[in-house]
Amino acid sequence: METIVMDADLKTRIKSDLENFLKSRQYYHRLGRVWKRSYLLYGSAGTGKSTFVAAMAKFLSYDIYEVNLHKVQNDADLKYLLLQTTKKSILVVEDLDRYLDEKKSTGAAAALSLSGILNFMDGVFSCCGEERVMVFTASSKENIGACVIRPGRIDVHINFPHCDFTAFKSLAGSHLGLKDHKLFHQVEEIFQTGATLSPAEICEIMISNRGSPSRALKTVITALQGNLAGRIGRRLSGSGSGRYTDETDEHAKEGQSGIHPMKEIKNLYGLLRARSSRKASLDKFDVDPENSGSGHGAS
Repeated sequence: METIVMDADLKTRIKSDLENFLKSRQYYHRLGRVWKRSYLLYGSAGTGKSTFVAAMAKFLSYDIYEVNLHKVQNDADLKYLLLQTTKKSILVVEDLDRYLDEKKSTGAAAALSLSGILNFMDGVFSCCGEERVMVFTASSKENIGACVIRPGRIDVHINFPHCDFTAFKSLAGSHLGLKDHKLFHQVEEIFQTGATLSPAEICEIMISNRGSPSRALKTVITALQGNLAGRIGRRLSGSGSGRYTDETDEHAKEGQSGIHPMKEIKNLYGLLRARSSRKASLDKFDVDPENSGSGHGAS
């Protein structure tokens, strides 16, 4: 996790939280609790949530299981999936907010029940559901019910925002080998005007122009200027109708290569398993969690 672009204090707290979890088997048993830890990663597409899951798996030397709730027909199927997972694994449920919102709007009786999802999150479906980390991703936690993300069900909330200038400099260092450049000041000024890009967008620009750092920075500047112009245009358009919605650009693919590395993939009722080992390498990270001072950090 050393190369993750993240607030240093927040990164330290997350690593400490994971390390404490690994050593807490007897403590959890003494409390009569299931030995698991749950994380909510929230932020728009391209901010590095999936890449962060891969980093967690590498750090813990855990397997990864991705559970697609859209393919799970009922509570019994979800219980079956949980029983198929092994110890020392990370269970990933992506886009939890979107699934719950769709479920609420359609009201499909045959689909998973809310109680079934909550039981899955609590680990009560399996008497052997220990030594697991659960990770749920969402674009926002505002539309997720309090009962779903309450303390004890979700232990740690981590916000993944778009890049600021500090994160940009870290990416420039890792992707272009730059510690400083004459164009940095111009980039900083544009960030200060409110322009923003996702880490995935900036990473892609830098990778595509890695042979010319100056061209890469000029392309980033152009992209930031375009983002700022688009935001101003939406603001002006919204003012004409009496409302304004600040839409963020979400066209970048999150995490570039998704959950990586993978040694084997196994499809099972919408469950995807990916083995991860400490020997595997992660080429880059495009994560930028919000400063822990905002209240979203390891707890």
